[in-house]
Amino acid sequence: MGAVKALYMYKSEISDYNTAHGSAFDRGSADSYYHRPRSPHMWPAGTYQGEMVTDLDRGEIEAYHAGYDWNEQFGDKKDWS
Repeated sequence: MGAVKALYMYKSEISDYNTAHGSAFDRGSADSYYHRPRSPHMWPAGTYQGEMVTDLDRGEIEAYHAGYDWNEQFGDKKDWS
């Protein structure tokens, strides 16, 4: 399967997740982008707004890992140079 087709298929799968700023998916992709280890969490009121939530349900944990995996495969990484 070509890379473009794989990306399209994966992007259609992520539409099942809440990708809003601060969501579990968003935080997973951000952790990957910044080279941070996996640590499922989310900020329901938006990143760094309100309280960070680490007691996630199964679906939220899945969304976090999907965001992390998405960035690992299709995203980019912060260049610290």
